Amino acid sequence: MGGFFASALKEDCVFDVFFGTDYHSHLGTRRAGMAVYDREKGFDRAIHNIENSPFRTKFDKDVNGMSGHMGVGCISDYEPQPLIVRSHHGTYAISTIGKVNNQDELTDHIIRTGASHFLELSGGSINTTELIAALINQSENIIEGIQHAQDMVDGSISILVMTPKGIYCARDKVGRTPIVIGQKPEGYCASFEAFAYLNLGYTECRELGPGEIVIMTPEGVQTLVDPGKDMRVCTFLWVYYGYPSSSYEGISVEKMRYNCGSCMAKRDVEVNPDIDIVAGVPDSGTAHAVGYANESGVPFTRPLIKYTPTWPRSFMPTIQSKRNLIAKMKILPIHDLIDGNSILLIDDSIVRGTQLRETAEFLYKSGARAIHARPACPPIMFGCKYLNFSRSNTDMELIARQVIAGIEGEDVSREVLDEYANPDTARYKHMQELLRQRMGFDSLIYNRLDDMLDSVGIGREKLCTYCWDGKE
Repeated sequence: MGGFFASALKEDCVFDVFFGTDYHSHLGTRRAGMAVYDREKGFDRAIHNIENSPFRTKFDKDVNGMSGHMGVGCISDYEPQPLIVRSHHGTYAISTIGKVNNQDELTDHIIRTGASHFLELSGGSINTTELIAALINQSENIIEGIQHAQDMVDGSISILVMTPKGIYCARDKVGRTPIVIGQKPEGYCASFEAFAYLNLGYTECRELGPGEIVIMTPEGVQTLVDPGKDMRVCTFLWVYYGYPSSSYEGISVEKMRYNCGSCMAKRDVEVNPDIDIVAGVPDSGTAHAVGYANESGVPFTRPLIKYTPTWPRSFMPTIQSKRNLIAKMKILPIHDLIDGNSILLIDDSIVRGTQLRETAEFLYKSGARAIHARPACPPIMFGCKYLNFSRSNTDMELIARQVIAGIEGEDVSREVLDEYANPDTARYKHMQELLRQRMGFDSLIYNRLDDMLDSVGIGREKLCTYCWDGKE
């Protein structure tokens, strides 16, 4: 997905941007960058590949040579950013988070209306941030340009634009991703993750609303476009993407995961699996497992330990075979806690199914008597259109859709898919059983969508559930 951090201070901001951006490393995959603005030196920028090295090690030297009272940093899934752009708006730095589904259409539109070219990335695609900058440049001013870009995008896009006058911060139109403002006597920051600024001396100021646009300077934060009323914040931020210390819309990630585990344990009273210990697939499954253990009274244990010093998160490589390899190599077993035990295992989700299936095989080979799987969210039925989660070429890469295709064929009506998304139907129960057999578990019960949304604790109309039920 990606994350960003910006700072506008009465003093040099490079230290804050460096560490504030680094605190978003759990969200990023391939590229990272920093751009700063100095009143005397102008703009300066550095971008590096971070696929095999941590953010801090790649930017140590750059930071020592940078200076500026305003800055923007970004951890990105795919494209290099922030970009430095010169246009009729003047020179500015821009960074984005989101997904543009109509990229080819927009590229053709911009070329027809005056742009001469776009630079292609190595995979043949266009840099999304460059595309957004081109859309902004079609308008008479930056505020109208940001609104124009967000109106044109099919998908979701949040934007930071740093000019000599200040940093424009624009949350996407329905708030699928957050932007939080922090404050301290020296100035302000804008961050995807609220916790990223706490150790830098900032305190919480406020979250931007959906579609809100502000300009941030060392002296203050001014709203330029009021927030809209409709919100669809991504529920997966709590289930998986968010760091345990994160919170979104005032709801703690760790607490939400505890709630999920507790709900699953209450449902399991009817099933009453024969289990000796409860465990989570580290790291994002851990809090769900603690919630289950506390509710059920079955001991929480850590039979699987993630080796964190060098292995990144397993979604980070874009090649599936590498994701599987890292998922396997970074998890280390504690045989004394596995051998002879019936284990209830909780992971945040099952997307393609490869990693959790291999984890189960790993536990069986290590002596587990039984494995009962409890994914913390429902079966994923649709590839994400908004944040690059469960990014896939087709929905048929999702294991739930593969199983449905085996029953119904690939040409499935929306009405039938709705039945498979409903845990109270016979079709859903049949799909769940076939998934259990395919994954090799002794039992498999997914968390229900209603329980998961109740675990968040805000209005369901404010939450995006597209990947589970296809509702936008």
